[in-house]
Amino acid sequence: MKKTSSPSRRDLLATAAAATAATMAEAAPASAQAGPKPIFPVPMTAIPIVGETSVFQVRRIYCIGRNYAAHAIERGSDPNREPPFFFQKPTDAIQNVAVGEIAEHPYPSLTKNYHHEVELVAALKSGGSNIPPEKALDHVYGYALGLDMTRRDLQNGMAAEKKPWEIGKSFDHAAVIGPIHAASKTGHFEKGAISLAVNGTVRQNSDLSKMIWSVAEQIAKLSEAFELKAGDIIYSGTPENVGPVVKGDVLLCKLEGLPDMSIKIV
Repeated sequence: MKKTSSPSRRDLLATAAAATAATMAEAAPASAQAGPKPIFPVPMTAIPIVGETSVFQVRRIYCIGRNYAAHAIERGSDPNREPPFFFQKPTDAIQNVAVGEIAEHPYPSLTKNYHHEVELVAALKSGGSNIPPEKALDHVYGYALGLDMTRRDLQNGMAAEKKPWEIGKSFDHAAVIGPIHAASKTGHFEKGAISLAVNGTVRQNSDLSKMIWSVAEQIAKLSEAFELKAGDIIYSGTPENVGPVVKGDVLLCKLEGLPDMSIKIV
C-alpha cells in the first residue's frame, strides 16, 4: 500500500473532538439547549474517519470471543462452531492511533500478564433487532484495525472462580483502534491476511477467512440479544498465538487492505 503523509494523532483527536461538539450543538433543538444542563461535562468518544472531517461517534463496543478455531483451542475451547459469545468494553476505553504513528500505550495496573489480540473492527451506521445475515453488511459504515488488549491473569483468575471477567477486558486504553475506512471505498472484509509482530517478530499470522463467525453472522447474532444502532462497533475476534507484552515492546498490526497500526508499551 502506498504510504502517504498523515496528520498527527493530536490533530486527528482535536478534529474528532471539535467535530463531535459541533455536531451535537447543531443537532440539539433550541429547547434542549435552554433546558437542564449536566453538572459536569462528560466527553463523547469519537474515532477519526479517513478522508473525512466528520468523525464516527461510538455508542457501544461489542467484542466476540474465540472466533478463530486455533485461538479457541489455545484458550481451551471447542473450535467446532460453538454458539458465539460476546462481551462489551466501555466506550472510553478507546485509544485512537493515527496512520503512521507509533502511539504510546500505558501498561495497565494490577496485571503481570498483559496480552495482545489483533482484530478487524466493524463500525455500524445503522442497526435493528433480529437482522438476517444476508442484510447485515448493509448496516456497516466502515472498518478499522484494532487491538483488544487483555489483562490475561485477571481474566483467567475471575473465570476460574466463575465470576465476570470484565476486569481483564474493560479498562482504560483496552480498545486500541486505527481510523475508520468507509466500506464504500474498501469493500467488505471476508478474507485477507491479518498479523501482529512484537519488536519485529511475527506472533499472530492468519486470515480473516478463518473466522468461525463472519462479520455478517456476528451482526445477526448480536441483534438477537441487543438492538444494534448507529455508532456501535464490533471487534471481530483474534487469531491464535496471543501472548504477553512488556514495557518497551513495539507492536505492529497489519491487515490486508488497511494501513498498518503500531503502538509502544510504556
